[in-house]
Amino acid sequence: MVGRADRLTAPDSSGAHGPDPAQGPDPDHGPDPAQALVPGLVPESELERRLARDPVLLEGWAWGTPRQGHPEGSVGVHVGDLLRTIEEWGEVGDRRSELRLLALVHDSLKFQVSNRLPKAGRNDHAVRARLFAEDYTDDERLLSTIEQHDRPYQIWRRLRRAGRPDERAFARMLESVPDLSLFLRFVELDGSTAGKNPEPVDWFRGELRRRRPV
Repeated sequence: MVGRADRLTAPDSSGAHGPDPAQGPDPDHGPDPAQALVPGLVPESELERRLARDPVLLEGWAWGTPRQGHPEGSVGVHVGDLLRTIEEWGEVGDRRSELRLLALVHDSLKFQVSNRLPKAGRNDHAVRARLFAEDYTDDERLLSTIEQHDRPYQIWRRLRRAGRPDERAFARMLESVPDLSLFLRFVELDGSTAGKNPEPVDWFRGELRRRRPV
């Protein structure tokens, strides 16, 4: 079994982590499409280079217009904002690699979600993002964080409507996340961009402190 740091940073020529697209952009055919979609993206590992060539991810990064919670518009610009924040936070080592992978993938399957259907199961962008990421990693810490990354906000919204927390939903979320420290850090990262209400993240952080140490 490959360790988590190796899966995130080591070169991979086996084809085990997803499809093997053509090797990089042709300099005679313009700029790197990934870098055009994600401002400031400079892949830091072979895994990131493979992701940056994946046509599904490229389509996902191109999707989106300015909207509530995402005034920046496209998913790719949002991803670029998160990568810049990771740099500003001074994240290094495994945690840096993990947060970068989560940032690259977490919202990138929104373009496959149908607004005519309930946003649940395979029509949930986070579930679809997890399924996509399974072609690149088997690290459940990362996969569960991708799948659950919007759950704190959803539970907070229910609290605002109902006036009391959904304890069962909160407990199920915690049970499904094997690395709570990583999960919290990514929730903080995703909620750090312009246009995001900081209250849900503050509430979630406070609930974790009240229920268990992180």
